[in-house]
Amino acid sequence: MAKWTAFPHLGDYPFDAFSLRANWQRLHAGDAEPLPSDDAILQAWVLYHSGDYQRAAEAGLKAGVDGMTVANRATCVYANYLERKEKSKLDLFLEVAQRAEAQLAGNAKNPNTWYLQAYALGRYSQGISVARALAQGLGSKVKEALEKTIQLQPKHADAHIALGAFHAEVIDKVGTLIGGMTYGAKQETGLRMFQDALKLNPASAIGMIEYANGLVMLQGERRMKEATKLYEQAANSKPMDATERLDVELAKAELQD
Repeated sequence: MAKWTAFPHLGDYPFDAFSLRANWQRLHAGDAEPLPSDDAILQAWVLYHSGDYQRAAEAGLKAGVDGMTVANRATCVYANYLERKEKSKLDLFLEVAQRAEAQLAGNAKNPNTWYLQAYALGRYSQGISVARALAQGLGSKVKEALEKTIQLQPKHADAHIALGAFHAEVIDKVGTLIGGMTYGAKQETGLRMFQDALKLNPASAIGMIEYANGLVMLQGERRMKEATKLYEQAANSKPMDATERLDVELAKAELQD
């Protein structure tokens, strides 16, 4: 595995097993991941929340099938926020999608396996262009995986966010008519997904960011004021771990553009 770019604020979120257990419910309000009983997997999550994404991914993979969730999550976050080379980023997303596919063959009842498959394919689709991804049939796969995630775990706020983004991006790229008839994308469903996500996890900076993006994609400039307010709320959020810090930094960067 090539050396990954380091999280720029390494050391700012010094978790250990004790502090992670104490804060687990808040940190995992987005993905509803159960607290692991295996110490090796818990340690991989310690590395993840501290921002040591490469070591978290390596530790998760070493822990076997039960460590795949943390390995895939760490890889996705790293690829999305920190990997600078576009080809390397896309390759990492494909790796996660392939690992999740293999994992689902053995256990199709883990909601976060479905979610991380959808997340990886969704980000990959954005990288190659949503229109091209839709033509390849990736859109339907993403939508089905997110719907399966929510079916298995109705409180999965992150899946609600991602499904809202799916509806918004499809309609933004191909229009309401084709989006609805061909891909099952609907404006009202997308907006409801974002709203439900923030009810489930009100502190989610990425939920605020994606909702803001969705409002503008679905309803245009008339929602810009509301979208800006959501960005400001996200930028003013207090991150509890490295990944939340990356979300907050993203919101700040968007406000400066």
